[in-house]
Amino acid sequence: MGPVRVRLPRGREVIGIIAQRVGAGRMLVSCMDGKTRNCRVPGRLRRELWLREGDAIVVEPWEFDGDVKGDILYKYSKAEVEKLKKDGLLKTQENEF
Repeated sequence: MGPVRVRLPRGREVIGIIAQRVGAGRMLVSCMDGKTRNCRVPGRLRRELWLREGDAIVVEPWEFDGDVKGDILYKYSKAEVEKLKKDGLLKTQENEF
């Protein structure tokens, strides 16, 4: 098995961990910048992106209300999460698994 390639956040994007699913394609996400955002899954990703609590994701904050709302763009696999932790980009949570 070769090296793991990881998609890093670009521009305004931040890494987050899903804290709670609230329904209708929306989730509360604890972002690495210290904010909790109510994020939604855009329509183009609804059927291909299956998310659960504890998943690591990439969030793009909205232009307005960016501190409390955002869009989910990408979900990291287990191998990508391990690589992010090893590189120090993803802080480990105390209540993780």
